[in-house]
Amino acid sequence: MTESVAPTKTLGELRVRTDFNPSEQGVVDQIKQKTAELINLVASVETCRPSEQSRLVSLSQTAYEEAAMWAVKAATL
Repeated sequence: MTESVAPTKTLGELRVRTDFNPSEQGVVDQIKQKTAELINLVASVETCRPSEQSRLVSLSQTAYEEAAMWAVKAATL
């Protein structure tokens, strides 16, 4: 008997819910996937000032999430 294991989602995929697209529009999938990639890229940034890095990473990820929300809204009007 073979058990199927669901692939683990990245932080970016979880934040922008890449598997949720009731409109079924391809552009929405693209917006969400590219945003997830950017969130993951920023999460990998390292610096010698951890507290400042953490703040900037959080701010940029939030901005990407907001941008994705507005872009999806524009694409589905």
